[in-house]
Amino acid sequence: MESEAHAYSQTLGEQESIWFKISPLVNAADPMGILKRLVSRQSGCFPIQMRDEKIFFLSEVDHFKHVLVTKVDTYEKYFDGLKPIFGKAMITIDGALWQKVRQPQQPYFHPNVYAGYVPHFMVALRRKAADWAALAQTGQPVEMLEQTWGLAADMVCRALFDREVPFNPRAVFGAVKAYTDVSHHRAIRMKKVAGGLTEVTDAEVPAQAIGAWLTLPEAVISAKPWQNRADTLLQALLRSGDDPSMWEWDHQQVLDEIKQYLWAGTETTALTLGWAFYLLSQHPAVAERIRRESETICGDREPTAADLEQLTYTRSAVLETLRMYPPAWALVRTATAEDTIAGHKIMPGDRIVLLPYLVHRDERYWEDPERFDPDRFAPGKVAKRVKYSYLPFGGGKRFCIGGQMAQMEVMLALSQLLRRFRVEYAGPVPAQIAASVTLMPKGGLPFRLRALS
Repeated sequence: MESEAHAYSQTLGEQESIWFKISPLVNAADPMGILKRLVSRQSGCFPIQMRDEKIFFLSEVDHFKHVLVTKVDTYEKYFDGLKPIFGKAMITIDGALWQKVRQPQQPYFHPNVYAGYVPHFMVALRRKAADWAALAQTGQPVEMLEQTWGLAADMVCRALFDREVPFNPRAVFGAVKAYTDVSHHRAIRMKKVAGGLTEVTDAEVPAQAIGAWLTLPEAVISAKPWQNRADTLLQALLRSGDDPSMWEWDHQQVLDEIKQYLWAGTETTALTLGWAFYLLSQHPAVAERIRRESETICGDREPTAADLEQLTYTRSAVLETLRMYPPAWALVRTATAEDTIAGHKIMPGDRIVLLPYLVHRDERYWEDPERFDPDRFAPGKVAKRVKYSYLPFGGGKRFCIGGQMAQMEVMLALSQLLRRFRVEYAGPVPAQIAASVTLMPKGGLPFRLRALS
């Protein structure tokens, strides 16, 4: 395992990755402002030649439909930056193989099963509330993303795997940041190019953290069941891995799928909740409306799945957070055949970068788009929205399998935690963006927690 962790660390900073190539652009002081100016000059399609490949940045809804739906078979998902992390998990494959791997997992993400997850989510939330009560007494600042990542991991393990978290969330969170922080990758690469670094050592990326990440799937499988539930996603994965008729599956496939949920399945929830707390700290009136709505609907009891249908303002606040800070700020595809977009010739191998972040803040589709306003997602307004102007979880057939579950997790967390705590952002305003593989806050999200009487 130590040698495997070392091998993983050596992939950091490799210049073949598109994330490395565009890192000088997206890690500038105002990355989204730069991208907006570039694409607006080129009818929403800005081509740039970077070393040995051409990259097209797209920011028009018609382009999104073209790539994600109309010509979906011409544009395959870009996997290069993900395979070292997820292996051959569903998130890194395409075509018929993707459909075969997705099939046994799909039933566990149907809206009809989500109600059964709510009690498991609530156990995780009670534990997090107890942690916050202790932290609030100290008055010390906390890193909110570390808090929300640990909560999301607890929710995933209980609901999908029937396990209590069998690892140290802080150590794993460090491994996640090491791989998703592309600016860190670039610094490593520059040391390599300058001859000052021949291999990545513990000084650059803690091998212990990477090693901890690689052990997680087996730790989940071998951990003692929490409630001994017979029909869980984990059980479905294990059955698929043991079924000789399902040639697409083996034990490694099971491990890779678990990695996917422990990373992608937690990071989306963690980022959305972290950004939501940031926005609510800047808009206390919105936080108060969420608090009052929860008190009105639930009273002194914990929410049920039926209650979630009535927490309409809380849902609107979550959707508005996803508009302003979509975790997947860019969707990357690779052209497999010749095509034309906005008069530009697309050749096989060209990289296509769709920019939901820009469309989410485009004044043509959103009134006063820089303003945080949950009421724009009030019931009845969604039908008036321009199609493909809102893509927090992607679009087309590769729509995120766990998107609805993530929204439910964030809604429950806001409705419960805001009733017990006031969250006070303690960092610079506005918070700066680190546009890496996901939309991370630059420098983190420091908060102080205050218990409400």
